[in-house]
Amino acid sequence: MSLRDGLSSTTFVLGGAVVLLGANLLPLVGIVWLGWSLWSLLVVYWIEAFSTVVLAAVKTLFAERGSPGISGQIEPLHELREKRGGWRVQESWPPVYPRNIPFALSMLGVWSVAVLPLSVLYWLAADPPLVLSLDLLVGLGALVFAQVTDFVFEYIGTEEYTEVSAQEIMRTPAQLTVVLLSLGVFAAGGGQAGGLVILIGVVLLKTTASLYRFYVEHVGTPILGLGDRLVDDEDSSEPPPELELPGTDVQARVTVSATSVLLGSVWSIAFGFANQFGLGALVFLGLAVVSREPVWVALGLLVVCAIVAARILSYFFRYGTVEYQRRGETLVAYDTLLEAPQWVVTVDPFTEFSVKNTIADRLLGTGTLTISDVESVDRGEVQVGPVADIDRVVDTLELPVEETDRPERNPAVVGAAGALMLCFVAVPIGLFFSSRVSDAMAGTLAVLFGLFLLLPVGVLLWAALSRI
Repeated sequence: MSLRDGLSSTTFVLGGAVVLLGANLLPLVGIVWLGWSLWSLLVVYWIEAFSTVVLAAVKTLFAERGSPGISGQIEPLHELREKRGGWRVQESWPPVYPRNIPFALSMLGVWSVAVLPLSVLYWLAADPPLVLSLDLLVGLGALVFAQVTDFVFEYIGTEEYTEVSAQEIMRTPAQLTVVLLSLGVFAAGGGQAGGLVILIGVVLLKTTASLYRFYVEHVGTPILGLGDRLVDDEDSSEPPPELELPGTDVQARVTVSATSVLLGSVWSIAFGFANQFGLGALVFLGLAVVSREPVWVALGLLVVCAIVAARILSYFFRYGTVEYQRRGETLVAYDTLLEAPQWVVTVDPFTEFSVKNTIADRLLGTGTLTISDVESVDRGEVQVGPVADIDRVVDTLELPVEETDRPERNPAVVGAAGALMLCFVAVPIGLFFSSRVSDAMAGTLAVLFGLFLLLPVGVLLWAALSRI
């Protein structure tokens, strides 16, 4: 019998509510008897919000239900959203789902780029009269303990992870972040030495918000609906996207070309910087180069290299661990690492195949096919490959593909795209050779204009390589 069946869910909810209430009201002891100031509360709630973000990022990894995604947002390592199946670190643990990693990184990225730097600058500018004490550390520990208890006994113990999606879990960190920023603005507005009534009011409001969020997550639907507008709650959960394998045996199978997958990942590196954290890392590196401080330059290079490495590994994990199996009348993309099918499509004369004109295939002589109107994936299009010999794969998997040739080489397109690329790049480079512009100013302008030039230069580079 599982823990969920053996213990009353009502007991867990009441116990969690009592722990949460006690932890949130503990700062009242510090205010009334230990003389805590608003700065002390700000520290306590900052640590709570940070630990909530970190713990929520861990929670998302175990969330079993699917997430539709946030419209207009590119999550870090977004290609992992397409992965199906999970991986168990230990048999007694729930599986970790790679498709939830982008949501975890999104939460951590917002804090790394926005909240954390603003908090440091705010604290340095305000220079608050704060002294860490034992009672303050006890208050911090109580709030963190309440969250860890909820994670172990509620989320994991009662298998709550089977009922939520990663996108749903993002609501609580977003709301606590707003509470934290509001409290910081209040402190900056002159409330540092706020009276006893103000401080008690802040604690009671924070406690009410925490209990309300607890009620929404564990008991029922929102009463007011105001807090849920901080994160779009519409269609934030969908059934798990795992697929069932066809009942027929494997008649044929082919593997991908690992070299071509790795080379193809180079082009995907650009997407690693198409989010808050990536753009922030590029700006930080550019400013570090302008400042000529070796420590900052080394730190900026380290962050950028980490993003590049993560993009390459993510892309390889998306396409490099898949084999393609022919099972009767169906074609299956099967992930050998996760041991789970990624997509399933019926092969018949009406299945739409086309040759994908990728740069890696042109350079290495490999090949990739695309299949349109696939119902088992959201985008409706999947790929077979890259494979070493596309003609042999077509014969092995018995695919109804007649033409496997890519567009022919076009030197005129390559030359025109290269010339236009040089025109764009010449502008920021020419600043360093101008006697009217200092090196520092040239570096600053190059960083600012470089971000805008990445898109046209990248498009021209792709056009040149795709016809090389």
